[in-house]
Amino acid sequence: MTHLNLGEVIDVLMKYKGVSVEELVKNICSVEDMLLFQSNKKYPTIEQLNKFAEKLNVDINYFFNLSSSGSFDYSISIINLIEKYKRKRNYKEIYNIIINEKENPAFLNRLNRQYLVWHEGICIFYLKRNKCKAISILNQAIDITNPLRKNLTEREIEILTSIAIIEKDDLNYSIALDLFIDAYNYLKQLPHIIDPRVTLKVLYALSQLLTRLKRYEDSLMYCLEGISVCRNYEQLYLFGEFYYQTGENYIRIGDKEKGREYINKSINIFELQNNTEYVDLVKKELEYLLG
Repeated sequence: MTHLNLGEVIDVLMKYKGVSVEELVKNICSVEDMLLFQSNKKYPTIEQLNKFAEKLNVDINYFFNLSSSGSFDYSISIINLIEKYKRKRNYKEIYNIIINEKENPAFLNRLNRQYLVWHEGICIFYLKRNKCKAISILNQAIDITNPLRKNLTEREIEILTSIAIIEKDDLNYSIALDLFIDAYNYLKQLPHIIDPRVTLKVLYALSQLLTRLKRYEDSLMYCLEGISVCRNYEQLYLFGEFYYQTGENYIRIGDKEKGREYINKSINIFELQNNTEYVDLVKKELEYLLG
């Protein structure tokens, strides 16, 4: 059987069905995105691919059966979809995906299996509030690649951070703090940082928890490090949040002017990101803190 790449499959189907690019992409993606899909410079998410299949009146497996295995990574699309739902805290949809994909051969290799187990643990806590089972599953996820817990990778540190976040959300602040510090120290031992967002997540979680514990000076240290990491890696991820947290800490220790300055900068960042929800929220928090 002659294999086509994914872009060719989409292109052939569009011509066969008499569907224009504009018709196919409507309410799914941009025309520019589709041109990139067709030239195999970019791949659609599994969600987008499913919508294309509906419009072209074919089963989604049609794409995978005709395209070569190297041209489109199904597991990456599933992971991207889970990440999208995670940003929205839609744990129900994540859990449904995990149940459906658990036995999929695409997720039988160690790293992909670890990813599903990791997110299953997160879902067990937030959907069923079973902390013991959730943490047990998360520890199993780390054990898949590192049972001795020696020289943790970025992924393993992320899973450890998930355990810390669950302890924090369950109000076990002392345990959570120890775990966050462990994650921070593991990150410092890494020879290279591949994804700076992992570091930023840990720094932000540490700063939030320390502020909650009224350890404002300690929180400031991690906030300012977070701002520095954002700048060094040209990251907007959590940039506004770090500025807000820094401002709150300064206000809490009595430096209202410096606090106002940092919080106003956080508002500017959220405005640049068109995040109106956070702009309104931070303005209200500033009034409260200064009141």
